[in-house]
Amino acid sequence: MKARERFRAGKNFKLLEDDADDKPLRDGNTGDSKGETKQQERDQTAQLTSQIARLQEMLYAQRTHKLLLVLQGMDTSGKDGTITSLFHGINPMGLRAVGFKAPTSTELAHDFLWRIHSHVPVAGEIVIFNRSHYEDVLITVVQGMIDEKECKRRYAQILDFERMLAESGTIIVKVFLHISNDEQRQRLQERLIDPDKQWKFDQNDVVQRKKWDEYQQAYQRAIVATDTDHAPWYVIPANSKTHRNLLISTLLLEILEDLKLSFPKFDPELAKLKIE
Repeated sequence: MKARERFRAGKNFKLLEDDADDKPLRDGNTGDSKGETKQQERDQTAQLTSQIARLQEMLYAQRTHKLLLVLQGMDTSGKDGTITSLFHGINPMGLRAVGFKAPTSTELAHDFLWRIHSHVPVAGEIVIFNRSHYEDVLITVVQGMIDEKECKRRYAQILDFERMLAESGTIIVKVFLHISNDEQRQRLQERLIDPDKQWKFDQNDVVQRKKWDEYQQAYQRAIVATDTDHAPWYVIPANSKTHRNLLISTLLLEILEDLKLSFPKFDPELAKLKIE
């Protein structure tokens, strides 16, 4: 089964806690120890990202396709880690990562999609959204900032926005990084005691964690409401960081390969030119 079929959320999607620990690509591919298995996954991911880098170079050279990768997930789910692990070897020309924080006063004065639209990819570019327009139907719902009527209106506006992007040539890949409650607890604790990671800790993470169940419900609802064939949601088990990276790189490589990318046609006449 292809990765796009295996990890597609679909309209019957249910967000289940135990699924966060799934490791579907480890079947028949485990080492003698946990450390060996993780290293195998790192090696496999490195091979896949090398192929992705080659295809990304073709995509940039052709300037025909556009790819938008949306990364959503609870705090500590691995959005930053995914970007660092999968894209560090890719030519930064034609690649852009955008992080969306709390909106500024200027952004709040516009419609909620205003700050998003200027960051979507241009032809030949891959853009990664670290959080996205979906924050406006997640945190706003959990915090009671919008009511049911406004939430449904925003779902409809997101559907229209993504349809417009798709119809103008953007390939949309929306990934939900699914971690469990206990995994988040461990990762937050690790941040507190690690001198190199404590800077990532935010007291608000603890406040939001108390609303875990509400966020899970908001994510499930948003994913079901906005999963479409032109802008599908993929749910990636993310308790294992190395397996998470392997799954996402497998998915991205499959999507890029299906584009049948190549470098622009070779011009033999140009090859005859002599540079003085």
